[in-house]
Amino acid sequence: MSGPIQNREAFLNKISGRLGRDKFPSKVERPKWSYNPQDAVLKEADLDELLEALKTQCTKIHTDLIETNIAGLAETVRNIVSEYGGGPIVTWKDSRFDEYGLSPLFNKVWPGENVEVHEWDASKEEENIKLAEKANIGITISDITLAESGTAVLFSSKDKGRTVSFLPLKSVIIIPKSSLVPRMTQAARIIREKTKNGEHLASCINFITGPSNSADIEMNLVVGVHGPVNAAYIVVEDL
Repeated sequence: MSGPIQNREAFLNKISGRLGRDKFPSKVERPKWSYNPQDAVLKEADLDELLEALKTQCTKIHTDLIETNIAGLAETVRNIVSEYGGGPIVTWKDSRFDEYGLSPLFNKVWPGENVEVHEWDASKEEENIKLAEKANIGITISDITLAESGTAVLFSSKDKGRTVSFLPLKSVIIIPKSSLVPRMTQAARIIREKTKNGEHLASCINFITGPSNSADIEMNLVVGVHGPVNAAYIVVEDL
């Protein structure tokens, strides 16, 4: 719901006056900092070095990491799904699955083996969520991946329900190697540039770091309290 803003300038000037300022500024200049430590972490790292950092972090966040290429991706996905106990499986409706050669697996191989696969369907609305709740595995693709923290950034949309990544018991996230960046600093910059360029962004952007973790005040770690118990990142050489 939108409408005209009434008395905006008078309201802001009143606040400025209470703060001891003469007038609310019409333009605020972004400060130029002398030091930018947020850019220093992994600053000179190439994609191979970022991948090594991601591998190290995955050992700390209880996340399986498997490397493959596009030719071997389907077999790698089959193997991890089998290791994680099979279906039911829920996936996004994402054209990248076609590009990576996974659609035959979702549409022919697994249904032919009586493994239930549900592709997110915006027309089914709440039914998608119920199927995600019953699913053993959710399969998604990372849009940006933070090497420092081992975080996959997922952009939701009408075809990419956010529940696919957190309602199933296990999560498999495909990580294009080209999506690797050092840390949150670069991810925020990418998102900001997309906004400045007028790109339509998801109303929900999820930052997912491995399986669900929670710890009480005594730091006793419990996995799977409010999300997947197991998580696997499949890094795909896509360049």
